[in-house]
Amino acid sequence: MRGVFFSVVEAIGATPLVRLDRLTRARGLDGTILAKLDYLSPGFSKKDRAARGIIEEAERDGSLRPGQTVVELTSGNMGTGLAIVCAVKGHPFVAVMSKGNSEERARMMRALGAEVVLVDQLPGSVPGQVSGGDLELVEQAARRLTEERGAFRADQFHRDGNRLAHQRTTGPELWEQSEGGIDAFADFLGTGGTYAGVTTALKERNPAIRCYAVEPAGAAAAAGEPVTQPNHPIQGGGYAMGDLAFMRGVPVDGYLQVTGDEARRTARALAAQEGIFGGFSAGANVAAACRLLAGPERGRTVAVVICDSGLKYLSTDLWSQEE
Repeated sequence: MRGVFFSVVEAIGATPLVRLDRLTRARGLDGTILAKLDYLSPGFSKKDRAARGIIEEAERDGSLRPGQTVVELTSGNMGTGLAIVCAVKGHPFVAVMSKGNSEERARMMRALGAEVVLVDQLPGSVPGQVSGGDLELVEQAARRLTEERGAFRADQFHRDGNRLAHQRTTGPELWEQSEGGIDAFADFLGTGGTYAGVTTALKERNPAIRCYAVEPAGAAAAAGEPVTQPNHPIQGGGYAMGDLAFMRGVPVDGYLQVTGDEARRTARALAAQEGIFGGFSAGANVAAACRLLAGPERGRTVAVVICDSGLKYLSTDLWSQEE
């Protein structure tokens, strides 16, 4: 048992790894899914690790000064992680987010002391479905605020603290908790930091582990597919950004596309059958793992991350009772 922490930042990571045997039995699948419950971190998502990694790397190399304001674009999870880390370390934090993201995320960040700047979606965009064009508007606002306030830009798509956090913590935890018993890893691409960091860590330990990149159907830019559905409902990724910096030079053993309906149904099954209350991307990851067990990874063990909490989607159709 770990002792008393000096702050909640030290409680980030070291999350449980759980077998999803009830879900796989219900689907008649041959094999095992191991789910890393990163929704149990203080900010209820895996982005807590990246937030801590980015801020602590920047403090070490001097690019972030004591008391300096931090600005970042976010779909909500990175902003929550940064709000927590910045509050503890004494940095004012400004989260810049599309109005298309769920309102509870903005409320949570404000409660944690962040200033939240909401950016209008493009004309015709659907609330709850953030496109690459919507994200570009958020990026423009984040750049303007960074310059106006002399702030440090956390830049989760490029700062190595994101990838390194998963290479140094998530990947080794998966290996140690499974006692090296992982055959495959599947991860929904947002910034690519989790996929790149975990894949690097796992393949350093066993190059035979197969790693799969998961994207929304119709928005699989990293796989080189034409983008036909940029307004998919799986928040936190699939923004039609094919050139993810963290993915450069990182091996991909296969690409999988998951529909919004698949992610939604699987997230609901995960809650009802396993008691794990995850969000859209968690549903996408588990849906991808199920497909792998029904195909190329039949009879093997596939690991995934439960990226964030279903509590962050209560205002969306993820938990709607209407079918």
